[in-house]
Amino acid sequence: MIEPSMPALSANTDLHETLAVLTSHLHPNANHKENMGFLKDVFSEKGLGYLMMIHEKLKLYERHSPTPIFLHASRLADDLSEDLQNGILQEDERELLLLLGAPHLKAVLEAHDTVAQKNFDPVLPPLVNDVDHEQDEESVKIVRLVKNTEPLGATIRREESTGAVVVARIMRGGAADRSGLVHVGDELREVNGNLITHKRPDEISHILSQSKGSITLKIIPAIVEDGKTKESRVYIRALFDYIPLEDRAAPCQEAGLPFKRGDILQVVSQEDATWWQAKKVGDSNMRAALIPSANFQERRLRYRQKTSSLPLCTSPNVIKSGPRRSFRLQRERQSSPREDFYDFHVYEEVVLYVPRPGDRPRLVVLLGSLGSRTAELKQRMIADMPKIYGLAVPHTSRPRKNYEREGVEYHFITKTHFQADIHNGKFIEHGEYKDNLYGTSLMSIHRTLLQNKICLVDVQPEALKVLRTAAFKPFVVFVRPSLLEAEMKPFGSCSSLLGAGVAEHDLQDMRQSAEELERCYGHLLDHILVKEATPGAAAQLHTVLEHLRLEPQWLPATWMET
Repeated sequence: MIEPSMPALSANTDLHETLAVLTSHLHPNANHKENMGFLKDVFSEKGLGYLMMIHEKLKLYERHSPTPIFLHASRLADDLSEDLQNGILQEDERELLLLLGAPHLKAVLEAHDTVAQKNFDPVLPPLVNDVDHEQDEESVKIVRLVKNTEPLGATIRREESTGAVVVARIMRGGAADRSGLVHVGDELREVNGNLITHKRPDEISHILSQSKGSITLKIIPAIVEDGKTKESRVYIRALFDYIPLEDRAAPCQEAGLPFKRGDILQVVSQEDATWWQAKKVGDSNMRAALIPSANFQERRLRYRQKTSSLPLCTSPNVIKSGPRRSFRLQRERQSSPREDFYDFHVYEEVVLYVPRPGDRPRLVVLLGSLGSRTAELKQRMIADMPKIYGLAVPHTSRPRKNYEREGVEYHFITKTHFQADIHNGKFIEHGEYKDNLYGTSLMSIHRTLLQNKICLVDVQPEALKVLRTAAFKPFVVFVRPSLLEAEMKPFGSCSSLLGAGVAEHDLQDMRQSAEELERCYGHLLDHILVKEATPGAAAQLHTVLEHLRLEPQWLPATWMET
């Protein structure tokens, strides 16, 4: 049964090592094949190996645990001082008497006595003798957790088929997860000695949330498969605001993670197809919480749109002057946002991008609502810092005037050439004014970026469908006029906007334009610039773009794929 050549085991050999040696030398013969197979399975069981290691650790503690030689050192010092005072003292005895009377030494000895009289052995929970006989061969586990003000970090549900209350999910980083004693699928029987099988899951959750200090759970363990609890490293940008306490569909509103549009979240578990577990990047609380999964949130948004009377997003009007204004309005009539691109994106996977010397500058896209005058802002920044900022020189089919230079004011091409470039998709925007074509080409943006300048473009939001690529890595700035001061004053007062001739209905249009653009395209915005005077707005934007040039940024994962 056991190989005769098995090495000799000394008394000092660890128990788990002895078990391993025995297992490796088991060789069943024909007469005892079944028994030996069973014995080998028992010896190979992980749980038995762990028990042996625990036993050895306890024995080691027992052999090496510090035991005080004397429990009352301060009393011994007092007796010695009394004896020394009753006789004639030598020089060393006098020195010892002074030491024994020193306050610091007395404090040390008293501390020694306090510690020596305490029991620091590990305290184990009492063995359970009142296991229900009706459970037959079900193994029952008693789990004791210490809970402070934080949630327990687990949600429960009732199995429809059996009526059992089971653990639905374990929140990563929570008290239950850190203990390693509770697993998904465990059946919960008792909480602090109280039977809970007849209670509703919300009642049980309330009991657990209100409990403080030590919580004792009686659990029937589920079968746990290895490799299912690995934490993922997926980072996403939230494209909508979420308030768990207002979400009736949440399995446990208190376990939800509130976030705002633009927040970066680390998704640590996608095992549940409906509710993911995530942490907010930069939050000191490392306990995971629940967020709606992408598919679930998109389905909800589609359903709400079908059952509501809210209109689809339309392009906000933009005030422009000269031929550029007609070009914008013509573009607006030609195109509207694609529903699948703008309306139902809830998360965007991102990665951290660290700028390096020699990297091409990111394209800066200015989106302006009515009254924002983005062209004026763009021209001011280029005039103030021409070595840092540049523009994409537009194309036109009209004849060149005497004072105009090719490639400075415009690129001048024939109407036939222009129409061919439109057909080939070379323009991000184009329109017609007084029978002449105008447009901004992709090539003109590339030319500016190749000069190592930050290219500023002010476009309609629909152009983002073309510009949001790895080649440009656009930083999108929403420019809107400062309406707050004008709104707070009665119409007709001398506010800056109204003083410039903005009528009441124009102010209403400007406000609606800003709200509409942010509602429809807010998930694509990287920064919102409230524009008052153009010089101040240019300085603000320059500060933002300087940080962009030097600091790490979260960019869509698709832009970083090679």
